[in-house]
Amino acid sequence: MPRRRERDQNYLGGSRPPSQRQLRVGEELRHRLAELLRPGELRDPALHDANITVTEVRLSPDLRNATAFVMPLGGASAEEVMAGLRRSAPFLKARLARLIDLRHMPNIAFAFDKAFDTAARISALLASPAIERDLRSDAEDDDEAG
Repeated sequence: MPRRRERDQNYLGGSRPPSQRQLRVGEELRHRLAELLRPGELRDPALHDANITVTEVRLSPDLRNATAFVMPLGGASAEEVMAGLRRSAPFLKARLARLIDLRHMPNIAFAFDKAFDTAARISALLASPAIERDLRSDAEDDDEAG
């Protein structure tokens, strides 16, 4: 069994960071998907008038599978939009294959992006009186020390 390199163990779970190629192809896919998901571009009733933000596209190391993280504008009818995206995935893959010059177009899976919910939760926590008090006391301690 081969030994893991020391640098590989510095990342959570021992997985490697994305390569430059993964990042570059992911960003290209994100831009093209955003163009294809504009309101009125798709026939699916759930997607026809939906405003969808593509926040990130992550690729597998072999570039065969991609996960597109999406967020409907305002979070409206998220389940319906996700179902429409899953139905439209083969069509979107074919359209992307015409727009992007890759040897193999990755299979596309869609996932709901929870980053906005997490950011809102963190903002709410930071605005709570107990946290504000702690942050103020830490700042005052720093001023006295300096």
